[in-house]
Amino acid sequence: MRSARISITALALILGLAGCGAGGMDDLVVFTEEVKARPAQPLEPLPEIPTVETFVFDPGGRRDPFMMDDQSLQAATPQTAGDIAPDPLRSKEELEQYALDSLRMVGTLEQDDTRWALITTPDGILHRVLIGNYLGQNNGQIIRIDAAQIELIEIVSDGTGQWQKRQTSIALRQ
Repeated sequence: MRSARISITALALILGLAGCGAGGMDDLVVFTEEVKARPAQPLEPLPEIPTVETFVFDPGGRRDPFMMDDQSLQAATPQTAGDIAPDPLRSKEELEQYALDSLRMVGTLEQDDTRWALITTPDGILHRVLIGNYLGQNNGQIIRIDAAQIELIEIVSDGTGQWQKRQTSIALRQ
């Protein structure tokens, strides 16, 4: 009984493989030869590109839109009762796009009288910072670097349009 079952299975397998032969493809070969024999159709010409007249800007005594005048400078400067306010015209530094708690101090470097702190960002990029550099999203400026931590002064809004200084630090990650 078992040998009969094996024989039937082998016969079915042989017949199945015989059906996968190369026969029955003659019509496909003829079709591809006919398509290759057809003459190529001409390509449509490229559309003509219209010419654009050049324009020379003459300011005619108007102000440069990329430079601040006195009126724009006053509008950009925050109105505060005290002298504490972030500088709106200061260019942001690379590490100011990250929240302070997402930055990690991983070490320090010292050469001559200069000490750098090594900071890693959440995406694993290592940065070297000095006293005076800015970190975090609250205008935090580095005021001191020692072997164990970085001390910063942040300028934060109190919610009423006033600004106040806040001291914070980033400790060395162990």
